[in-house]
Amino acid sequence: MTQITRRSAGRLIAGAAAITAIGARVSSVHAADKEVTVGINLPFTGADAESATRIKNGAVLAIDDANAKGEVKGYKINIMLLDDGTATAGQYDPAQAATNARKMASDRSVVAAVGPQMSGSGKAMAPILSQADLAIITPSSTNPDITDPKFAAQYKPGGKAIYFRTVTTDAYQGPNMANYFAETLKAKALFVLDDSGAYGVGIADAFQAQAQKKGIKIIGRDRLDPKAADYSTVMTKIKSLNPDSLYYGGVMQAGVKVVKQSYDILPNIIKAGGDGVYAPELLSGAGFPAAEGWYATNASPHMTEDASVENWMKRYNDKFGMSPDDYAITSYDAALVIIDAIKKVAASGKPVTREAVRDAIQNTSLNTLQGQVKFDENGDLVSKVVSIFQVKRDTRYPADDMVHNFRYIGVAPQT
Repeated sequence: MTQITRRSAGRLIAGAAAITAIGARVSSVHAADKEVTVGINLPFTGADAESATRIKNGAVLAIDDANAKGEVKGYKINIMLLDDGTATAGQYDPAQAATNARKMASDRSVVAAVGPQMSGSGKAMAPILSQADLAIITPSSTNPDITDPKFAAQYKPGGKAIYFRTVTTDAYQGPNMANYFAETLKAKALFVLDDSGAYGVGIADAFQAQAQKKGIKIIGRDRLDPKAADYSTVMTKIKSLNPDSLYYGGVMQAGVKVVKQSYDILPNIIKAGGDGVYAPELLSGAGFPAAEGWYATNASPHMTEDASVENWMKRYNDKFGMSPDDYAITSYDAALVIIDAIKKVAASGKPVTREAVRDAIQNTSLNTLQGQVKFDENGDLVSKVVSIFQVKRDTRYPADDMVHNFRYIGVAPQT
């Protein structure tokens, strides 16, 4: 037998220790190699691509931060980026949104998603995601039907809430702006337009109903084809009725033309819309002086001028080379909720499945940039804050700078 000296024994022990240490490192690397995927579904093609990019950047920033910090121990979070805009539609396309929902549902690595931007896409996606028990958190779609228990059979066939929001709904956004029209702007005679989409029709309906309750006379209502190039006939008809105010429910494919052509034909009346016109496209697409004076709402607290997010705003701008808007913040917050849910499931020792993540999202109580995020049993945000802005050109900043060209007025009067 070979005799083992004290020195050789020491070398053997040291070698064994080194092998053990290497094995531990390999095991740790393998543990960190676990991966899950978060979908991001937004309309990067068409009329709302600029605002969709700002929203996407918010979610990406949160996920990049989480991965860099090892926020979810042992896990890397991948992103599946999906475009629900099409050249054919010229904006968001519900058919493409449904295709994207099926793609996410069929990939078991996808445990949650951020989006969509538009309610028309949300209506197409919700039934598919419900059957797959796959939670999605929208930072901007506000049509209340999707989460209304009355429509559960249509949008929630799987039984559990899967459509969550980091914004409030048009059941508050439309009526609260109508209160401002009546109480502050003293509007008396109103014409209402919508762009035929699920969001546009819904918010215009909600606004109109409350405006009537507040004593404003509705002198007309028209529905626009968002692909039409010329609305001058409609605008001329509105002018003949002599309104003192105009409300537009819709997004920017029709909205850019409404803003431009109403300026030419109806330059001196009150004009407003919902969060569909709280968008960089209003500034860059419609431009000035046409955009000057328009009012818009946002279905969340206004945070981009709050000192508490100053450092976040700088990080966003440095990373993406553009200024964020409030829906970039609600998108960041949506991703924070998903990351926190994944983290809680992983820490519990359970497999990080979409079902477990959905349950964790439902029970969320998380401090975010906009404040505490909690959801009711339907997936709606407990907070109901609606913010009001007016476009005022600040020539010290670029024309499409959301922070400085949309002047914050305050929180809309609640119904």
